[in-house]
Amino acid sequence: MNLTRWILFCAVLFAISISTTNCSGSKDQPNDDEQMVGEGDDDDTTTNCEESYSHELSAPTEEVDLSSFELTWVDEFDYDDSKLEEIWASQNGLAGHILCSRWRENAVIENGVLELKAKKEQRGGQDWTCGNIWTKETFGYGYYECKYKYAGASGTNNSFWLFPRDQTINSPEVICELDVNEGHFPNEVNTNRHHWQNGNTENNQLQYSEGLSPAYAHSFNESVKTNRIRFSSNNSTHFHIREFRIYEQNTNCYPTGLLSNTADNSVTGLTNLSRESDTEITASGVLRDEFKVSAVADGTSTTSWVSQKEGEKWLEFTWPEEKNIGHIQFINGWLSGSNWNSLISDYKIEAFVDGDWVEITTYDVEESNNFAEDYHVYGMDWSEDQVKFYYDNKLIRSIPNTLCKSELNIFLSLAILEHGGEVTDAIDGTSMKIDWVKYYKRK
Repeated sequence: MNLTRWILFCAVLFAISISTTNCSGSKDQPNDDEQMVGEGDDDDTTTNCEESYSHELSAPTEEVDLSSFELTWVDEFDYDDSKLEEIWASQNGLAGHILCSRWRENAVIENGVLELKAKKEQRGGQDWTCGNIWTKETFGYGYYECKYKYAGASGTNNSFWLFPRDQTINSPEVICELDVNEGHFPNEVNTNRHHWQNGNTENNQLQYSEGLSPAYAHSFNESVKTNRIRFSSNNSTHFHIREFRIYEQNTNCYPTGLLSNTADNSVTGLTNLSRESDTEITASGVLRDEFKVSAVADGTSTTSWVSQKEGEKWLEFTWPEEKNIGHIQFINGWLSGSNWNSLISDYKIEAFVDGDWVEITTYDVEESNNFAEDYHVYGMDWSEDQVKFYYDNKLIRSIPNTLCKSELNIFLSLAILEHGGEVTDAIDGTSMKIDWVKYYKRK
């Protein structure tokens, strides 16, 4: 195939569909067994399989019911910046383990929006400054919500949380912290609860991300003839690839139960080129030596290659001679209970054709779910017995409330953290933008 024809072919494959059906007409659902898929064209160079599909995670459906609550406190920031201190206090100085000092000058009201700004400037012993404010008033059980946008760069922590400002995490008594959302660009929501005592706490974080999947699949109805395939990602930190399957063209189509360890045996005629004896697999690096690159083709999703933290992360598959590739699929992230964590935000798959790398498929969650461009509402129902977390008014998590019984201050904070992603100069000038924050008391 010449390069011009190849480019025209690739243009058809640009889109990913999160809810696309498989060859047999049913969607891939969590924990489905592998199944046979429909017959394709009998021709040995073309098939008629589903082009793109993914493992579909369950979406939240339960909505918050505010009929049993009464709105008793709200700040819409519809006043001059000079009046901020009437309701809020501001941190001025160092801020523990984070990579920025925080100052009142970084919390600015402009056109009815509170901006917590990140600046690259040496102040307070740090190379960055940010903003952090908390209410002078304390609040108890009730429903809390805040509408805001993330700062548009990796490495930022965009937080709406509750904590007792007159106490410290080093108290000999248990101190409660409730994190409605510690958001990471572009679309990661993190809920958390801490029981601090003598500077220590349990880790109770749970992630939720819109638009991402633990597994993706792409079929090429006209086979890709190449001896090299390259997968790459600009994900902001390290990530797991648990299995990477490259199937030779097959008229019976390809596996649709993407998380199965028996995918290679689920459809008649499959040849997984990733696991062939003459396949060479290389990678950009590893987080630690025990995360071998060979784990991406060992036939089990219980092991994984884990990339390095910074820079472009890539996998490359090479064969001594050209192969006719009909399908590629992979599993990423890691599973805790029923929750998938650390799902990659973007990827690109290329084939080496006629002496050049040619893109055959790509995905970037920023194009559909960029929380720095769009406002979202983060909510929490705190009662004597439980804590329930909401994203855009939909329930995403419930946990028992065992120790959080005392009134707390409301915090709005921007921080720079290594675990929020790679820290680069792209952070400079970004801001967390808050439209409003509300508190409802139960009737």
